[in-house]
Amino acid sequence: MNLVSIRIITDNVATLVNFYEQLTGGTAVHLNEHFAEVRTSSATLAIGSTATVALFGPGAARAAANHSAILEFRVDDVDREYQKLQSWATPFVNAPTTMPWGNRSLLLRDPDGNLINLFTPVTSEAIEKFAPVSR
Repeated sequence: MNLVSIRIITDNVATLVNFYEQLTGGTAVHLNEHFAEVRTSSATLAIGSTATVALFGPGAARAAANHSAILEFRVDDVDREYQKLQSWATPFVNAPTTMPWGNRSLLLRDPDGNLINLFTPVTSEAIEKFAPVSR
């Protein structure tokens, strides 16, 4: 089994897509007015409108109601990202901080309030954990 996608349900697809395009530097693929995907080399962030929730079952998901999941993006230099983001991304939950598990992390929120962690492995153990596997 492979985790390939995370989907965020929103009342404003255009705003969220624009935010994640700016954050990742990628371009979203719009499958229709209610659904878009921001694809990275390791996974896809899907963004669906509240209109799509009925397809799964009424009330299966609510926009802007996440208080338990954190979307995590590994970046080359979290401090550099922090400097770039200060001109447009708010609110920040913290400034770059080295965590006990060896990642330097920056937490911020998207326009719907979803928590985002940008991180860079900085200890040898954390760097090794994210090293490419040779085959």
